[in-house]
Amino acid sequence: MAQEFVKATIEGNKVVIFSKPTCSFCIRAKDVLSKYKLKPGRLQIVDISAREDMGSLQDYFLELTGARTVPRVFIGQECVGGGSDVEALHASGKLEGMLQAIGALQ
Repeated sequence: MAQEFVKATIEGNKVVIFSKPTCSFCIRAKDVLSKYKLKPGRLQIVDISAREDMGSLQDYFLELTGARTVPRVFIGQECVGGGSDVEALHASGKLEGMLQAIGALQ
């Protein structure tokens, strides 16, 4: 499973967004991250909407992060939350430091 898939996906120094195409908060998180010059391969967007294990993935997000909603945004292997959390990190200036800390910025 879902647990192994999530763990394998967030491995390494990258930004991972678990999302659904029609989710406005997912779009907001992607918009914020698009303001940064990330190195190639350092941003991975995972559309969970077509996956058979979507429910299991969201159950695992709840266990791992305290919420089953998308987006679930991971920087490195740390979940920073959802769309409004990413916006708040950007507004406070903390997001850039987090991206620099994992070597994701060009």
